[in-house]
Amino acid sequence: MFDIFRNHTKILMVLLFLLVIPAFVLFGVDGYQQSKQSSTVVAKVASVEISQAQWDAAHKNDMDRLRASRPELDIKLLDSPEARYATLERLVRDTVMRVAADKANLHTSDSRLARFLQEDPTIASLRKLDGTLDMERYRQLAATQGLTPEGFENMVRQDISKQQVEAGVSQTGFVAAAPADVALNAFFERREIQVVNFLAKDYISAVNLSDADMEAFYQANLSLFKAPEQVKVEYVVLDIDAVKKDIKISDADLKSFYDQNVARLSGNEERRASHILITAAKDAPAEQRQKAKVEAQALLKAVRSAPDSFAEVARKSSQDPGSAAKGGDLDYFGRGAMVKPFEDAVFVMKKGDISDLVESDFGYHIIKLTEVKEPKQRSFEELRASIDGDLKNQQAQRKFAEVAELFTNTVYEQSDSLKPVAEKLGLEIKVAEAVLRQPAPGATGVLSSEKFLSALFAQDNIEKKRNTEAVETAVNQLAAGRVLAYEPTKTLALADVRPQVRERVIAARASELADKDGMGKLALWKKDPDKAVLPAAQVVARDQAMNVPAQVVTAALRVDAKSMPSWLGVDLGAQGYAVVRANKVVPRNEASQPSAEQDREQYAQWWASAEAAAYYSELKDRLKVTFLVASPLATVALLP
Repeated sequence: MFDIFRNHTKILMVLLFLLVIPAFVLFGVDGYQQSKQSSTVVAKVASVEISQAQWDAAHKNDMDRLRASRPELDIKLLDSPEARYATLERLVRDTVMRVAADKANLHTSDSRLARFLQEDPTIASLRKLDGTLDMERYRQLAATQGLTPEGFENMVRQDISKQQVEAGVSQTGFVAAAPADVALNAFFERREIQVVNFLAKDYISAVNLSDADMEAFYQANLSLFKAPEQVKVEYVVLDIDAVKKDIKISDADLKSFYDQNVARLSGNEERRASHILITAAKDAPAEQRQKAKVEAQALLKAVRSAPDSFAEVARKSSQDPGSAAKGGDLDYFGRGAMVKPFEDAVFVMKKGDISDLVESDFGYHIIKLTEVKEPKQRSFEELRASIDGDLKNQQAQRKFAEVAELFTNTVYEQSDSLKPVAEKLGLEIKVAEAVLRQPAPGATGVLSSEKFLSALFAQDNIEKKRNTEAVETAVNQLAAGRVLAYEPTKTLALADVRPQVRERVIAARASELADKDGMGKLALWKKDPDKAVLPAAQVVARDQAMNVPAQVVTAALRVDAKSMPSWLGVDLGAQGYAVVRANKVVPRNEASQPSAEQDREQYAQWWASAEAAAYYSELKDRLKVTFLVASPLATVALLP
């Protein structure tokens, strides 16, 4: 039946060429892979599907935002499976709230959106002197989030609607004082206890071991003495420094940049001013603001008629508690340090000038410019090194994408060696021994990247010793590696782990002796309390453990108050055993009224948070939320 294929091979090849090759020309292999990945659904909320592409984009946005605000954070923490899954959970929560808002018809009107944006301090900072919005800066703000102004406004609109869903529960939580006090008193209840510790470390000298004991423990616990799988690898790293080393900046370019930017590079101008402030909140009634303005105008008239009296008038009349006592002096400041109306006025004044009234959100200011500190112009030779570094960085940033593509293609196309990419880009091939599947404690560089290690330990790379793909291990950093040798997991011989076996057996036997002694004393003291030798009593609580182990505090608080005084034994695990005498309940300290009110407010917040969490859980059930990818925490829990 296959003769037709054999007899018409050429025709079939032509048909395949016509059907398949154009598709690859148009989309490429990556196009097919990305198309498949982007359409993969990772979670569902009602009829709304969340795709892999949406998840990836949301996580990239989260990472970019965190990198910008916390550049000291380790990249591997941001791109770990746990961090990625947290992004998915946030994405699902946002979708749940958006769908719930739609179903409840909680839509944000244009007027409410406009009012919200007007009150937002970030948007307010984009206003010009005439009060209109600087649309160019507004577009830039939206673009930082990968959005157009319309997309940004739509996002804000959705956020407001989602907040209405949550606010319906979280902002209506109410707990009366009486039940709050009952719960708080129970939570902060204190107990007087006496504790005798039987610590394993005190019984180590009583442990006697034989070779048979060690052999038996070793054979019963072989899983404790396994050497993890490891690889010997070679790898190359492409980063900004590697790109930068081949960049040369000519003297002419350095000098040209200096001439154009010398003022900025020499530092920023600073000004010193004094002010008199008559406060009037921006949301105060119009009559109150007018009254403040009239008072400020009178003071302005007075200081203009006698400029030397400015400091004295400021001491007597300024309502700025921070500067009034200093005659209104604000010391030196640069641009961006003061509110915009104040800054705009100061930086157009001349030394000794007294301004007109300047209105801000704080009220009305009268400003006197007292000093102008111009930065000292620095010479070309002083700035040469820093200019050279800056220009190299700028060019390297622009060139990195181009070089990264070459790096990626080379390690893939010549997958049997890293020498071609190293020679082509001038990279050093590094070798590392005993590399584990998980980052070693204290590991730095690319070998601390779980993503890179995962690529190295891919089965195909281990078996065929091929280059890994180019892996992004940090911002503007790619790495590729190759396995040179692989050692699977193996059980270590007793001779190799004898010290560890001895240490473990001694610890286990010492803990057993401590438990036995402690339980014996507990039984004796319960029967004849007069024989007990106890330390001084101490009072403990959940928030005041007094260096007592948490297990002991928890056990003491669980004792029925009616049965006190009471004896109990507490297993401290590997540390040993504790015998506890719970003597009595000590009432919670009578808190001052402000503290009591603060505790009730905190309790109400806990209650509101719990109600909000319960409401979200109910919404998830109602909207049939489904996660189609496994949680990494659940996966870890299932591992042996």
